[in-house]
Amino acid sequence: MRLGLRLLFAFFLINGIAAFFVLRVFTAEIKPSVREVMEDMMVDTANLLAELASDDLASGRLAAGAEDSDFARHVRRYAARPVDASIWGLSKQTLDFRVYVTDARGRVLFDTERRSVGDDYSQWRDVARTLRGEYGARATRDVQTDDTSGVMYVAAPIWIDGAAGGERRIGGVLTVAKPTRTVQRFIDRAERKVLQGGLLLLALSAAVGVAVTVWTVWHVRRLRDYARSVQAPGEGAGPPPLVPRVPGELGDLARAMDRMRERLAGRDYIEGYVRALTHELKSPVAAIRGAGELLQDDLPADDRRQFAAQVVEQSERLQRLVDRLLELSKLEQRQHAEAGAAPVALRACAEAALRQCAARARQRGVRLQLEGEGGSGPWEAELITLAVGNLVDNAIDFSPAGGTVRVVLDGATATVQDEGPGVPDYALPRLGERFFTTARPDGTRSGSGLGLAIVKRVMALHGGRLDVARTAQGLRATLVLGG
Repeated sequence: MRLGLRLLFAFFLINGIAAFFVLRVFTAEIKPSVREVMEDMMVDTANLLAELASDDLASGRLAAGAEDSDFARHVRRYAARPVDASIWGLSKQTLDFRVYVTDARGRVLFDTERRSVGDDYSQWRDVARTLRGEYGARATRDVQTDDTSGVMYVAAPIWIDGAAGGERRIGGVLTVAKPTRTVQRFIDRAERKVLQGGLLLLALSAAVGVAVTVWTVWHVRRLRDYARSVQAPGEGAGPPPLVPRVPGELGDLARAMDRMRERLAGRDYIEGYVRALTHELKSPVAAIRGAGELLQDDLPADDRRQFAAQVVEQSERLQRLVDRLLELSKLEQRQHAEAGAAPVALRACAEAALRQCAARARQRGVRLQLEGEGGSGPWEAELITLAVGNLVDNAIDFSPAGGTVRVVLDGATATVQDEGPGVPDYALPRLGERFFTTARPDGTRSGSGLGLAIVKRVMALHGGRLDVARTAQGLRATLVLGG
């Protein structure tokens, strides 16, 4: 499973479990909380009505069948009163309290619904506990199988003063009853609001989770792309990629990856150089050692001169190899060219390169020819001269005696054309690799393969490129400068 899917799954799982338990607690607490508030209000109502009924109960006007009691008339008027109230958006058009009064034995003396007058309620919990001086309340269903038919009963004692100023006693019980369905609408609305709020919170949390996951995965993918694009120094077409700017611990990871890249790249760089250098040093060292061992013997003068010349020739080859390695090593440690204050003329660089190669060209019997003026640009003159000089040196090596090496300048391009045999097609893509060489016209491989590697590095520092192609007359190498 991908990282983004794992993060989303974990987030939704945790969020869903938390939302489930929170919503469950809220919805489970709404109904009992509303009923507790209702019971609290009924306690106040029952005690208030009990005080109002105490005089009529003490005087006997609340005896069974009596309808002339002030308390009875007022309560019945309450029951018949019209009402139309809007309670936080919910309409109330009926008064729902049922009130009944019992005497000290539990017999019903008064009932707003007139259905229980004369009945014995002494065993009902609300009446029995109140007559014992305790808090009396009960909840009973009118229909046992219907949960919505429940009715809550709360009772209060009716205190009557004793005869001749004696101690007060409980002369009866007043009970207030209210159907629970009257508050069910409020419970349902509260549950709907809690559910809607919970779903909205869940949706917002999901959106936050998606945003955090996308943000995390995007930065992780930037780190992954950076790790994939990292290459060893000198092997890529330009400087190493920039370290991605990511915040927090991911930024620390990016910088740690960059330091690791530098260490690994340096190690691979050194290991590759050591292997290639060892391979290149084998031939000249072996030739020098063989010639030296032979020179220790008594040899004819001609043979001695031949072996001495071989020692000098291989020593020069070693010297060129070391010089080229040093040049390439310095170039590969640089990230960009350093342009001077004034634009650099391409022709001036080409002329300087030809002057440096003139002696070697005369020794090989090769003529050098410069054509065109070329342009100017923000280039580093020393590096451009080095690149042109390496191309000319390479062309001299492959040109036959009496041949011509032409350097043609055109704008920001410099083309070096020789009259040698060229190179095979399979070798063209590899030109510019360190220590890769092709056979000279005389069949030898005396080159180090570093000349074109230096040229490619110089072009990379200038944002340009090296193009190599076979022609009918030999090989054409073109410097295309950027900047």
